[in-house]
Amino acid sequence: MHLSPTLAAGLAAAVAVVLVGVPAETASAARPEVEYSNGEPHNARVTIPAVGIHRLRVIAYRGKTDDAPGTRIQNRGIAASPHGPNGGAGPGGVGNYQVTAHRSSHGGVFRHTPSLENGARVYVDAGPWRYVYKIVKTRWVSFRSAKSLRAQRAPVPGRPGKKPTRGFITVSTCATPEDHAAGNFWHDRFGNPEHRIDKIGVLLKRVTNPNLAGRS
Repeated sequence: MHLSPTLAAGLAAAVAVVLVGVPAETASAARPEVEYSNGEPHNARVTIPAVGIHRLRVIAYRGKTDDAPGTRIQNRGIAASPHGPNGGAGPGGVGNYQVTAHRSSHGGVFRHTPSLENGARVYVDAGPWRYVYKIVKTRWVSFRSAKSLRAQRAPVPGRPGKKPTRGFITVSTCATPEDHAAGNFWHDRFGNPEHRIDKIGVLLKRVTNPNLAGRS
């Protein structure tokens, strides 16, 4: 069929507008299918090569970020992961898998996590599986703001009330050096400063745990 130059140009422009207007994430090939866990709590090991963390123990407990039980776990020089009504999902689950540890005390195992850049990988080994997350953004949290805490603990980090459709991880530690440098010495009864620095990641894939010989 022969089209006039005017009509052909018009059709080409229309196609260009349609293609530009379709977000990349709507394309079926834009995001590979991810195999999720059932979201149940599970002790795990976390590895973050970019900041020198290798198979750090993560203890699952029923609670919320940086409460008394979680602080007692962190005080052992390991990481804590809350679950339950005020906590998060288990490793590899749809929702917000939350991992907290100290930065400037009790071994400071998360001393370097605030420097994580977008694109950094976080590996979580739980049972027979390894869950691979990619850091995509940074959030600051205020312990003096109920709104800020709700955003931190939301199933979709930063968006309370939104239903999650994929897996997230929140790697959280204190902003004590930054707060003190700004003259802010407030802390709660557990010694938490006002602010925390959260690194948010998305689940990329699930693979076989390469460390089955050293189970968590």
